[in-house]
Amino acid sequence: MEKKKFASVWLDGCSGCHMSLLDIDDRLLELADVIDIVYSPLVDPKDFPPDVDLTLVEGAVANEEDLHKIKHIRARTKVLISLGDCAVNGNVPAMRNQFGPKAVLANAYLNDDVLNPLIPTVGVPPLLPVVRPVHAVVKVDVFVPGCPPSADTIFYVLSELLAGRTPDLSGMTRFGA
Repeated sequence: MEKKKFASVWLDGCSGCHMSLLDIDDRLLELADVIDIVYSPLVDPKDFPPDVDLTLVEGAVANEEDLHKIKHIRARTKVLISLGDCAVNGNVPAMRNQFGPKAVLANAYLNDDVLNPLIPTVGVPPLLPVVRPVHAVVKVDVFVPGCPPSADTIFYVLSELLAGRTPDLSGMTRFGA
């Protein structure tokens, strides 16, 4: 059996969803039998490859780099999974939307507590006017809410998708509880 190409991506978020992915623990060995990790912050490849079967996306779309990255990834991915509340609804990164990018940058870089007040222009991607969840920018195939989703939920979703089934998350998330 040919292994499925698997990727995970971290946009604007805290990495908690990737920590939950790692919390799958020894079940990662079960997944390793059927997936080939072709791109992730957890492995070395720097370029997102073509024809990826499954991609987990953690984080919201908050800056121009995120926007470019998620469009590129969507074009190269068969099944895109929005992982965690930041990817699903913007969550904490979207809290800045009420202030706007100029005010956020000024507060971070120009306040009285900063030794050399200056908004950086090199190495920091320009912020988008508003932070958006992934589905507001590209088509998402599966939504996995949670902050972060549990390791059991992530393992279930991946196992179902790898078996060719659509995961039923009713009863597995905290919504409505």
